Amino acid sequence: MTWILWLKALHVIAVIAWMAGLLYLPRLFVYHADTRVGSDLSETFKVMERRLLRAIINPAMVAVFALGIALAAAEGVESLGGWFHVKVLLVLILAGVHGLMARWRKEFERDERVHSARFFRIANEVPTVLMIAIVVLAVVKPF
Repeated sequence: MTWILWLKALHVIAVIAWMAGLLYLPRLFVYHADTRVGSDLSETFKVMERRLLRAIINPAMVAVFALGIALAAAEGVESLGGWFHVKVLLVLILAGVHGLMARWRKEFERDERVHSARFFRIANEVPTVLMIAIVVLAVVKPF
C-alpha cells in the first residue's frame, strides 16, 4: 500500500506544477498582448512562454495523466464513485484549455495579436474555476 501513497504524492506534485503553469501562462499573455510586435519585450515574452510550456506545463500534464491512470488502475475504477467520472471530464476539459493556451502561444510566436489583454485576463480564470471543482470532487467525493 505504501507505493500507492507514493503515486498519490507524485500525482499531487505534478498537478501543482501543471496548475502553476496554467495559471502563469495566461498572465504572460496579458502582458504580451500589450507589447509592440518585434520589440525586445515581445521577444522576451516569446522565450518565457515557450520555455514555460515545454519545460514545465507539458511534462507536468503528461505526469498528471500517467500517475492518475496508474492510481485509478491501482484503486480499481469500478470502486470509484460518480464523482470520479465528473472529475475525469473536468480534467479533460482542463487539458483542452491547455491545448488552447499552446495555440495562443504559437499565435504570439508568429506575432499575431488575435486576442486582447482583457481576453487573457478572463481566460486566466478558467483554470482556476476548473481546479476548484476538481479538488472539491476529489476531496469531498460528493456523489
